[in-house]
Amino acid sequence: MLIPHYPFNSHFLNLPCGNLHYLDEGEGDPILMVHGNPTWSYFYRNLVQTLRENNRTIAVDHLGCGLSDKPQDYSYSLKNHIENLVALIDFLSLKNITLIVHDWGGPIGLGALLERKSRFKKVVLLNTAAFVSSDIPKRINLCRNSLFGEFLVRKFNLFAWPATFMTTKKRLGKEVKKAYLLPYNSYENRIAVSRFVEDIPLEENHPSREILEQIESKLGEINLPTLILWGGRDFCFHQGFYKRWREIFPQADSYYFENAGHYILEDEFIRANELIHNFL
Repeated sequence: MLIPHYPFNSHFLNLPCGNLHYLDEGEGDPILMVHGNPTWSYFYRNLVQTLRENNRTIAVDHLGCGLSDKPQDYSYSLKNHIENLVALIDFLSLKNITLIVHDWGGPIGLGALLERKSRFKKVVLLNTAAFVSSDIPKRINLCRNSLFGEFLVRKFNLFAWPATFMTTKKRLGKEVKKAYLLPYNSYENRIAVSRFVEDIPLEENHPSREILEQIESKLGEINLPTLILWGGRDFCFHQGFYKRWREIFPQADSYYFENAGHYILEDEFIRANELIHNFL
């Protein structure tokens, strides 16, 4: 399968629930890149190409996302995504890891870090959250609606498709838009996109609420050099989330890009790439 701007070899970890796809490029200390919803490892394509010159770069596709399998009878929960990422870390025997997370990759990646603390050495946060919040845009909350949310997301693609123009301030090229949507080209293949939205734990009795609260309570234990890069025109992870991270990690190197959207690596790649290289 030829994917624009994605000149990588595919690797797979066989899990009991399906094959987990990941990129594994370059040599050196590993950089583990964890995407959110509705992206996939394609989000990190440019970063992989620059960082692999001096590092081992690993970008995972969560089960149900990207080029990973998309089982229809699987529980796409925060707990399971964390367990899958931990399994990959163990399988590859990764040490001295720099973790880069975006969107839902935050709780998944940091949840895995807390499970394998001794394996990690640095953290990079890109427009994400790993703490409980009831602050959710109405358009996203609509997709959580138990009556018709799944129908909107899976039948009409009203999550992945709008993300190709609502998450950036610079217009994405046609090829890039097509690549972002490629893994989510049918009702069946959009199952994880829908389940990620449903898994936002707004309610106190939500199945993923407890594990997110556990992650939040342990964030203070993460005593690692941290870099925060933030798109200031993110309609979802707005400035309030950025301020919260600054409170959690007051010693972090932090950069706020006023005119970048949620997909900060699309809007401000050159500067973000430079800052990440310097941080490493």
